[in-house]
Amino acid sequence: MRRDVFQAIADPTRRAIIQMISKQSLNLNAVADNFDISRPAISKHIKILTECGLIVIRQEGRERYCEAKLKKLNEVSKWVEQYEDFWNKKLDALENYLTVVQTKKKGNVKRKITNR
Repeated sequence: MRRDVFQAIADPTRRAIIQMISKQSLNLNAVADNFDISRPAISKHIKILTECGLIVIRQEGRERYCEAKLKKLNEVSKWVEQYEDFWNKKLDALENYLTVVQTKKKGNVKRKITNR
């Protein structure tokens, strides 16, 4: 099965694993100790992250260490950037609309007070 970086970050456990090993390399047991799920489940998450290219497993003696390779997250960043301009324009338009509505409300309140 072909996996991509979007599949990797879709799961909160995998995002937590990425965050953990981005700070330092950890062996598989150290990674598993941080979660309340089975070691086979952690191994499955690690396998998916490896297939997506976000981590590599380095053998050191009898231990296997997970190292983050976060360059692949650039794909996500580029995808998000496509929509950044779109959403900025929409949010700016909303802000302008709300400013107009608030200004009109203030004007109506002032007229009501002065008409009394």
